Amino acid sequence: MSGPARIQLLSPRLANQIAAGEVVERPASVAKELLENSLDAGARRIDIEVEQGGVKLLRVRDDGSGIAADDLPLALARHATSKIRDLDDLERVTSLGFRGEALASVGSVARLTLTSRTADAAQAWQVETEGRDMEARVQPAAHPVGTSVEVRDLFFNTPARRKFLRAEKTEFEHLQEVVKRLALARFEVAFHLRHNGRGALVLHEASDEAARARRVAAVCGAAFLEQALPVEVERGGLRLWGWVGLPTFSRSQADLQYFYVNGRMVRDKLVAHAVRQAYRDVLFNGRHPTFVLFLEVDPAVVDVNVHPTKHEVRFRDGRMVHDFLYGTLHHALGEVRPEDQLAAPLAAPSAPPVTGPAAGEFRGQGEMSLSASVPERVSVEPPAWRGGGAGYQAPPSRPAVHSAESGGVYREFFAPLADSGSAPEALPDGQGDVPPLGYALAQLKGIYILAENVQGLVLVDMHAAHERITYERLKSAMASEGLRGQPLLVPESLALSQRETDCAEEHAEWFQRLGFELQRLGPETLAIRQTPALLRQAEAGRLVRDVLADLLEYGSSDRIQAHLNELLATMACHGAVRANRRLTLPEMNALLRDMEHTERSGQCNHGRPTWTQLGMDELDRLFLRGR
Repeated sequence: MSGPARIQLLSPRLANQIAAGEVVERPASVAKELLENSLDAGARRIDIEVEQGGVKLLRVRDDGSGIAADDLPLALARHATSKIRDLDDLERVTSLGFRGEALASVGSVARLTLTSRTADAAQAWQVETEGRDMEARVQPAAHPVGTSVEVRDLFFNTPARRKFLRAEKTEFEHLQEVVKRLALARFEVAFHLRHNGRGALVLHEASDEAARARRVAAVCGAAFLEQALPVEVERGGLRLWGWVGLPTFSRSQADLQYFYVNGRMVRDKLVAHAVRQAYRDVLFNGRHPTFVLFLEVDPAVVDVNVHPTKHEVRFRDGRMVHDFLYGTLHHALGEVRPEDQLAAPLAAPSAPPVTGPAAGEFRGQGEMSLSASVPERVSVEPPAWRGGGAGYQAPPSRPAVHSAESGGVYREFFAPLADSGSAPEALPDGQGDVPPLGYALAQLKGIYILAENVQGLVLVDMHAAHERITYERLKSAMASEGLRGQPLLVPESLALSQRETDCAEEHAEWFQRLGFELQRLGPETLAIRQTPALLRQAEAGRLVRDVLADLLEYGSSDRIQAHLNELLATMACHGAVRANRRLTLPEMNALLRDMEHTERSGQCNHGRPTWTQLGMDELDRLFLRGR
């Protein structure tokens, strides 16, 4: 039996190849590292030349600051960088790259040539290296100010790694996606991508709003920008701006989601959780939202050095960031009204961004659920259109009917639609006072409302629309009434970890406001003495465990609110007008006016659209008019 293996230092070549395994997965990984170096060098134009998906050749050329001749051999050494000097720099990283491993890792698994020239140099210099010995060879060369990096024959000396590469088309698609991600991060930089001698992507410098919109459309598709909502909110040292797709423009895959922190694209579970919460009430089951969002924070409060590929970050105050993201997006989506969707395309530079509420209006998830942005007083009757173009008038509210049998304040929402006033049969002359969803014309098959507005024909699913209106009113009433607790006859005991019981004790007041009463019986034991009255059928122990898990993971939880919303959505569904119910024109117009003044009225409680618009051009095409 042989003795234990002796400890020895790895050779530089082997160490670099191990590092390459972390950062160089495929040609797209190489492109990411090279492009980040170009952007850090201040490039304003980057040309990318690719052959065979990047396996045979990947050349990145920029017009950045360049590298001094004396520094060229060092640029290919491991842990050599000009971007940080000491620990203080690492705690406030402002560059995309900072580890100093990229070129050394790439050079260990490919044939690499780096040519560069600085503005004050008389000529350019070139350094070459290959994976076998990695000895740098420096020689003079011809090159304008800037840098070119040429990577040939990727994984030529590691055939096992090369076997894991996919087809040329697949590898190029991955590489092109990397270029698109970075192009969205840096609007002021032009990107030109060629594959096998043919142009694949041309993105010119985007210096104004219109140009930025064109770049977003080029990367994400024109349909995204037409169905996106501009967002720009700044509060408490955090700034969020960009575009969020309307709930109706969702995807079956999470493939149109771009989130940047200080210009660095990340895929962070805290961010994903906040976005998912914001879309929870309006997204169809199994669908994924679309967005291009930029978060700007003080570099000192975010740690980007937590993952070899720098795809993840860690925030110093994760809960604050989570609540800011959730609150901003929740408010922006709730503010969408039919007139916003009927206006000019949201990509237009003149379209005003949706701004958030005043400072201090955002709260933690639990607090927000009790004080959401809803009207202070709930209208009991649906407001009606007072015909003749007189404008929208809400009828006076009446006291809510409280009854233990009917669920207290909720009975009032299930009354029939108002039948008052008279509706015009056609648009008024001049069409100056026409509401966004227009005037009702008729009812189709007892399911759809047909209405005429300035743009043309509006089709409304009356049950889905009334379901959303009722649901929002129930949530409003819940916010104003609060959550009443119901004591348990026999308290339920939970065996938890000390970390979980500490968390429950820390958030005791928050639980109390949500209708729970928790008592700590020991270091690892918790008793549930009271639960929300509306959730008396829920498994209290399981719910509390799940909520505590969320609190420990994200600093907040929406599970209680999610359960309550499910119950209210069910009540709203049963209380909404049913199919085949005949409505009068005033009743239909009352429903249309409610839709125009209700948050998230574009989708029902299940995320399905409640209305759609057929413009005159679409109607003309149906009948071949103008041809």
